Parts: sequence; C-alpha cells; structure tokens
Amino acid sequence: MSGAAVPVESPLRRFCVQFAESRLALVGLAMLVAVVLVALLAPVISPQNPYDLGKLDLMDARLPPGEPAAAGGMTYLLGTDGQGRDMLSAIFYGLRVSLYVGVASGVIALTLGAVLGVLAAYVGGRFEAVLMRIVDIQLGFPAILVALILLAVLGKGVDKIIIALVAVQWAYYARTARSAALVERNKEYIEAARGLKLSPLRIVLRHLLPNALPPLIVVGTVQVAHAIALEATLSFLGLGLPTTEPSLGLLIANGYEYLLSGKYWISVYPGVALLLTILSINLVGDQLRDVLNPRLAR
Repeated sequence: MSGAAVPVESPLRRFCVQFAESRLALVGLAMLVAVVLVALLAPVISPQNPYDLGKLDLMDARLPPGEPAAAGGMTYLLGTDGQGRDMLSAIFYGLRVSLYVGVASGVIALTLGAVLGVLAAYVGGRFEAVLMRIVDIQLGFPAILVALILLAVLGKGVDKIIIALVAVQWAYYARTARSAALVERNKEYIEAARGLKLSPLRIVLRHLLPNALPPLIVVGTVQVAHAIALEATLSFLGLGLPTTEPSLGLLIANGYEYLLSGKYWISVYPGVALLLTILSINLVGDQLRDVLNPRLAR
C-alpha cells in the first residue's frame, strides 16, 4: 500500500508565508499600497486640482488646517499654501510625481546595470576590469554631487532628473549583478548552455540574468526609496523639477519660508508624506532581503 502523497508547497505560497512573518513588513506593505493607490487615484479623490490656476484664490492663501475657504466653499483639512492650493490635494499630486520619478529611474537603472554587470561577469577579461573600475570611480563620489552636476548641465524637467538618477544608480545594480553572476557562471547549467553552442548574449539574458534577479530586487527597493529622497532633495534645492511638475520636495520647499512665521503645515505635511513613503518602501525591502537571502536575516 503506497503512502499518502505529500503536498508540495508552491514557491509563491512559501514566499508569502515567509514575508508575512514580519508584522512590520505587513504594515509597510499596507502603507505602500495605500500610497500607490492615492497617487494613482489623485485626479479622482483630490478635493481640488491644485495646479489649475483658474480654481485658485489668493484670498485662501496660508489658511490653517480645518479652516473653510474665505468664499465659504470647501474646508481645507490640511490647510493651504502661499498660493491658496489645498495641501491635501497638492500632496496627492506630489506623490504621483515622486513615485513616478523613483520607479522609472529605478527600473531603467536596474535594467542597464543588471545587463552590464552580468555581461561583465560572463565575458570577464578587459571588459570586466574596465567596467568595474568605472563603477568604483562613480561609487567613490557622493550621489547627490553627481546628480547636481548633471542637472546643472541638463536643466530642469522630469526626463532630466530621471536621466540624472539613472546615472547615479546604475553602478549599484551593476556591482550587485556581477557578484551574483560570478557565483552562477561556472555552474552545470551554464556549462550545458555553452555545450549547446548558445550565443553568449542568450546565455546572459536567458540563464544568468534571471538567477541574478533576487538580490537585484532587494537592492531595487532600497534604491527606489533613495531615488525618491534624492529627487526631493534636488527639488528642494531648486534643481530638480519645475513648478509645473510638483513633487513632495517642491512642496516642502514652498513652505520653508513660512516656517518661522508659524505656517508649519505647508512644509510639515508634505514632509510626513515623504517620510511615510520612504519608510514603507524600506520596511518592505528589509523583509524581501530576509526572505530572498535567509543568510542575511536578523
């Protein structure tokens, strides 16, 4: 009589169970989902389009939280800024831009860095040596300094700051991808692919790169949070996004001059939104690191 079949747990279910072991990670995931939904639905759920000049009234400028409009209209739950914009709506729209810049730059940098890093590990030789020296040189400079120099040359704009952030981030992905690929390149399945006379590009893209993705995903979550913080810093300094493409960094900058006069809400509330966004991404990233690489679990 044959024994009962042992159910095989799917990798996805095992991943979900391990991820759910951390309550902090679940809190971070819930926060991140809420932030993403708010950003995506900003045009629908915002009480006001804060960048439609026809709907702004300077009589409503710098109203404190909970104060109704001077004309007897809507009540501003988080107050207004110096131009009479509803701060709640401005934060919703600012989240859209900040997340877009962070995710777009992260995806492009990950793709570029991963391909170059895995290719360097597989090809080796002079190409690997030159690429790694370029990576070492770039990582030796502060990221914000490199971004500042690039933006001084490129100017303001969403596309410009994405280019600057990609230039800052790709080296992190390249080094991580190379390290992961070095472990994989001499394994049996790579030797079998070479024996089948597959092209080096196909081996890199179809075999090495997918096996280097787990550590890249962990680095990617950290780098997205870093990109959002860096964009906010650059925008606060006036070198990031133009006022027509507002982000959380610009909203914080707009209220900086009013802090000493007691108009704290213009800077503080966007700052809290930025803090919660970065915190949620980091909490999720920490747990992804522990699940995908148990040797680093704390």
